[in-house]
Amino acid sequence: MRRIVMVLVGVLLGLVGGLLVAFQMFAPRPKPLPDGPTVITQMREAARLETLDVSVYKKLNFAPDPPAPSDSTWQNVVTWARYNLRDPHGRAILFATVHLGLDLQQLDENHVRVDRDRVLVVLPPVISQVELDPGATEIIDSNLDSAETAQLLEQAKQAFAHDASTDPKLRERARASSERALRALVRTLGYGDLQVVPALPAHSPT
Repeated sequence: MRRIVMVLVGVLLGLVGGLLVAFQMFAPRPKPLPDGPTVITQMREAARLETLDVSVYKKLNFAPDPPAPSDSTWQNVVTWARYNLRDPHGRAILFATVHLGLDLQQLDENHVRVDRDRVLVVLPPVISQVELDPGATEIIDSNLDSAETAQLLEQAKQAFAHDASTDPKLRERARASSERALRALVRTLGYGDLQVVPALPAHSPT
């Protein structure tokens, strides 16, 4: 009886060992993580990551002696109109959408590094683009012709862009949104996390 038990135990151990060997041979292997250049390519394919859209408006008086706007940027627009357009008269109510985001085409090996199961990235600065809403914008009591009106609107776009680029709260919101989007991207590639750093650390000497 004892011999039979020992034989059965031996058979069971053999079966377990065989199963373990088979599992190691045929079990799915973890997918290798993409290398640094592949991660950079994936990030750059996003081209320009738009992360925040903000609706803005401004009332502007460009009569010969208008009251000075409180914002120096818009005072520059009024001054430009006074000295570059012929005897400008009128008022404008300007509406626009400001798109804030990151130009990821700037990313390269100096901005992105793979460190074990995480990705280190130095983000480019937040940029802004302005899209005027012609349907909502009103030019009132104006003596400007179509070309002069177009010039005035271009100056207004630049003022809107300046306002957005110098607003720390908007920049922080856009950057935080960018980080969330990029973190989701690197996790889909198999990495554990994305870490935003001011500069990539120096390589350790080998």
